[in-house]
Amino acid sequence: MKIVFMGTPDFARAALEKIIEAGHEVLLVVTQPDKPKGRSGELQISDVKACALEHNIPVFQPVRIKLPENVAELKKYDADIYVVAAFGQILSQEILDIPRLGCVNIHASLLPEYRGAAPIQQSIIDGKKETGVTIMQMAAGMDTGDILIQRTIPISEDETGGGLFDKLAVLGGELIVDALPKIEKGELTPVPQDEEKATKCGKLSKDMGKIDFSKDAETIRNLVRGLDPWPSAFTKLGGKTFKIWKAKALLKLKFDELVKELSDSKDDVRTALIEKNEVGSVVAVLKNSFIVLTGDGFLQISEVQLEGKKRMAVKDFLLGYKLEVGQKLG
Repeated sequence: MKIVFMGTPDFARAALEKIIEAGHEVLLVVTQPDKPKGRSGELQISDVKACALEHNIPVFQPVRIKLPENVAELKKYDADIYVVAAFGQILSQEILDIPRLGCVNIHASLLPEYRGAAPIQQSIIDGKKETGVTIMQMAAGMDTGDILIQRTIPISEDETGGGLFDKLAVLGGELIVDALPKIEKGELTPVPQDEEKATKCGKLSKDMGKIDFSKDAETIRNLVRGLDPWPSAFTKLGGKTFKIWKAKALLKLKFDELVKELSDSKDDVRTALIEKNEVGSVVAVLKNSFIVLTGDGFLQISEVQLEGKKRMAVKDFLLGYKLEVGQKLG
C-alpha cells in the first residue's frame, strides 16, 4: 500500500519501522517541527523524522497541519491511506477525506477507555490489570473513531510507564502491519465506540507526580510505577525534592508481622510506634529500604533520588544520609 505516515515520538517510530519492513511504500512522513533542547537550544529532530531520514523518505513538518497550504501539500501525494501514531496535532475532516481508505490511528489503549494523550501511564496509575492497542478509523473527534481491531496484553505487578510504553510500541507496530492488508481487502468491520464507557486522560505534567501520603499505599505505588521514568513521583525530604522510584504497598497486618520478624533478627532495624506518627512519617528504617505511613497501609521504599543526586537503591542512599524514624516526607 502507498502510505503517508504521521507521528512524532519513539512510540510512533516503532510502527513506522514495522510498516517499512513489511514492504509498504511510505510516500511521506509528517512529524512535528524540530524543537530546541536544553540550555544550548540546539534543535532536536523527532524519532520519526530520524527514522524517515535513515530510509530516505521525504519529511514534512508543518506547525499547523490544518492550514490550507499544508492541506494542499498533502494532496500532492497519492496515498491509499494515512497512518497516524502520536502525531500531536488534530486532523481536520478535509485531511481525513484525502486518502481513498481514510486515516487510521494507532492508539495505546483499549478504546473507548483512555482517549487522550497519556493512556499508557494512566492505565498503570489507575491500577489496571490489562491494556492494549487499538487501530481505529479516524474521525474528527479526539480518539472517537470506529474500532477496526484491538489486541490486549496484561500489565504486570511491577510494570512501569516506561516498560509498558516499550511493549505497546512493539505491539502497535505488529498490529498495524496485521491490519493494513485487511483494511485494503475490506475484511475489518468498523465497530462504533460505546460512548457510555468512554474515559479520557490528559497530558502528563510534573505536578502530577506530587505524592499525597494521605492516600492509600497501593494508590501511591501505582503513581510511582506509572510516572517512571517521566515525570516521576516525588515528595520532599529536608526541604529538597525527593523522587521515589520503587515502592511496595504493605497492609498493616503484614507490617506488624514484618516488625516482629525483624525485632527477632540480627538486622539493625529502627521502628517507631505507628499510632504516634502522621501520614508521610518514616516508621521503620531497614538496611535495604524504609517504610512510610500512608492513609491506608504502609509504603516500603527501595529506590530513591534526592535532589542533586543520582537515582540509587535505598541501601546506597542510607550510606550517605541519616534517615531518622519519625522524620516526615512532604
